[in-house]
Amino acid sequence: MNKKMRFPPELINAIAEGKTEMLSGLLKTGDGIIRQLDESEDRQWREALNLSIRLGNEDAMDVLLQGIKFDFRQIHEALLVAVDTNQPRVVKRLLDRLDQEKGNKMDVRSFSQAIFDHSIDNSQFAPGVTPLTLACQKDLYEIVTMLSQKGHIIPWPHKISCACLECRNGRQYDLLKFSLSRINTYRGIASRAYLSVTSDDAMLTAFSLSRELCKLSKKEPEFKPQYLSLEQLCQEFAVELLGMCRNQSEVTTILNSCGDESQDALDEQAFEEGIPNLSRLRLAVTYNQKQFVAHPICQQVLSSIWCGNLGGWRGSRTAWKLLVSMGIFLTMPFLCLIYWLAPKSKAGKILKIPVIKFLLHSASYLWFLIALLGESIIMELYRDKFASREQNILHNSFHMVWVVGFFWYECKEVWIEGMRSYLLDWWNCLDMMVLSMYLASFALRVLIMLKGYFLCHDDNSTKECAYFTQTGREDWHQEDPQMIAEVLFAVTSMLSFTRLAYILPAHESLGTLQISIGKMIDDMMRFMFILMIIGTAFLCGINNIYVPYVISPQLGRFNETFRFLFWTMFGVVNQEYVDMPDYVLAEFVGRILYGIFTLVIVIVLLNMLIAMITNSFQKIEDDADVEWKFARSKLYLSYFREGLTMPVPFNIIPSPKAVFYTLSQLPYRQQVITALVQRYIESARREFEEAKRKDIGNRITELNKAVFRMHSDMKLVQQLLIQGSGSSDAVTKDGSSILGKYIIGAKNNFKGFNGREDTSSSLKVTVHHDEEEAKVDSHTNLTQQNQVDQSGAEASEQFSCQSCQKKTEGNFIRPVV
Repeated sequence: MNKKMRFPPELINAIAEGKTEMLSGLLKTGDGIIRQLDESEDRQWREALNLSIRLGNEDAMDVLLQGIKFDFRQIHEALLVAVDTNQPRVVKRLLDRLDQEKGNKMDVRSFSQAIFDHSIDNSQFAPGVTPLTLACQKDLYEIVTMLSQKGHIIPWPHKISCACLECRNGRQYDLLKFSLSRINTYRGIASRAYLSVTSDDAMLTAFSLSRELCKLSKKEPEFKPQYLSLEQLCQEFAVELLGMCRNQSEVTTILNSCGDESQDALDEQAFEEGIPNLSRLRLAVTYNQKQFVAHPICQQVLSSIWCGNLGGWRGSRTAWKLLVSMGIFLTMPFLCLIYWLAPKSKAGKILKIPVIKFLLHSASYLWFLIALLGESIIMELYRDKFASREQNILHNSFHMVWVVGFFWYECKEVWIEGMRSYLLDWWNCLDMMVLSMYLASFALRVLIMLKGYFLCHDDNSTKECAYFTQTGREDWHQEDPQMIAEVLFAVTSMLSFTRLAYILPAHESLGTLQISIGKMIDDMMRFMFILMIIGTAFLCGINNIYVPYVISPQLGRFNETFRFLFWTMFGVVNQEYVDMPDYVLAEFVGRILYGIFTLVIVIVLLNMLIAMITNSFQKIEDDADVEWKFARSKLYLSYFREGLTMPVPFNIIPSPKAVFYTLSQLPYRQQVITALVQRYIESARREFEEAKRKDIGNRITELNKAVFRMHSDMKLVQQLLIQGSGSSDAVTKDGSSILGKYIIGAKNNFKGFNGREDTSSSLKVTVHHDEEEAKVDSHTNLTQQNQVDQSGAEASEQFSCQSCQKKTEGNFIRPVV
């Protein structure tokens, strides 16, 4: 039979003072009836249960749970308090209580639906925080393990654009609670404890979660700082796991293995024979895990593969490296011939070393640039011939040999990497654009030659034949194919030289500058959008003022006005062009607009651009080592691939194919991952116990102060006994209550520090009173009270020593993995 019970006013004081018997009397637990709560007093009962948990008074908590019927919502909040105070035993008891209430069919997802409960609005915990989420945020490994074994999970949040019934209801009920619930859920998922305990491969999970959080920071800019901090947390966790490796075998296994679908996609990118797969490292590069890639372990592996058998290359001097590079540059055709004839020979294997392959490709590209310079010089020497239709297509098409080789090289890269991965690299997009323009320029020249040949053989096309074979440049149309081809060739020549910046990350100083220039170009692109808006506004305004007055040759025409304003930004125009003495009003307004344009563009916007560029450069410099190592790693990995040894244009000639070599060590990989996670948890546990030892020392100091205060109170009792012998029994009882109060306070002060239940170590102090009434003299009362004082001091010293001894025996909370 259940009865509703009103909240007793004395209940809070009884819990605070640890009076279990009084608490049992207030709740009437002796009759065995479990009483229900009054809904109007729900918050008072919750605070009572939460207070007993915060004070570590497990007896009081047991009395409350035995006498009162708490529902799921109240137990949920009590669980949060137990997790917040790190009390695994209390968490276990509350979970057992939930099992009794709901049986084995408890829906653990009900915790995530707590945002729809109005009763938690007055709670100290944020919406959407579940016991498992809170334990994960505090990195409480033992509680996380306990909750996970009970079947508790953190449901993965839906997409921000999800329109399912659950998401719609959450947004309509309370949008703020819904958003905070998503953030708190991601905080739990991104915690070290959750990744360590629940993931089979915590490192890969951290990679994917970091990438998702980065995307969410762009989709939900209102919570961008929170998402970016969680992304940084995931990257740091992956780096810390990598730092747990103890030998080269573990490092090789970790970096060469990647799970599930990602592994199948990356296995298609075969490396040269003898070079490990490095699938996890490549995945880290794809997911932009800069700290992981820049870790000394990863850099050591990449550097060792980069130099191969040339052990002395890394420690050699710069002069020697330049001498070797010059030798490879001059002998590149002979080296390519040796590799084509004998790829398995000793010399052929040396040419497969990534650093030598890099020097070969760099030398080939330098020869290509020299060919472009040579064609430009020849065009200048034979200007008259190249300005007419008499030019020979072979005289300015020597560079097309390299262009064909580059085209075949890009085709092989698309085949190896896949179109999606290929397009993710901006350098590949630049290569595609440059090659397309080269091919278009060459195709237009071929078109002119073929059109002139076929039209001259047609008797009805005499005029067209003369146009494509004999006319001078001044008679050509504006859209003449040869003029378009020349323009395309000029632009592609410029872009080809800028492509040389791709190899700069091989050097630390030049690589950092190359990264900074890339960031500056990005800032300039964003700045150009603002400049275009403001410039167009002033262009229309100033042009409309001078259109009716065609006086100045620089203003009144749209193209001329644009040119005038553009060069005004650089201060190379005459400002008198805006003067119109005959039209005072138009001249005044024109001068005002021109002055405002100069002020906004020259003084404000250009200085803002300088500030943006300075800020980007400073960010790169602050993290220059990580940025450069990440860029260098991408350069290294591009030369590890198999089948790209022959440089351009010798790659056109078919070369022997290397044998694909694939290693699979999935079972051993799982063992290594488990070992790394175990080491990480042990390290976190040691840090937690060290912090706890310091906390125990502070509490022992407080206990000593309490003992000194107890001595002072006992001396006061002694003085009262001396003054009045008639009230000695009452005073003795008062002294006993004072002693009991201090002992109970000391016990509560150390409650919850012993991770294992130990009933034999509990301290029980009993104060006996002599109920016989006898008349004694004052000397006898004084003697008895001195004995009581001495025994109380001895008891307190014994209690303090026992407490210190128990707390130093190592009975601390230990997470279970």
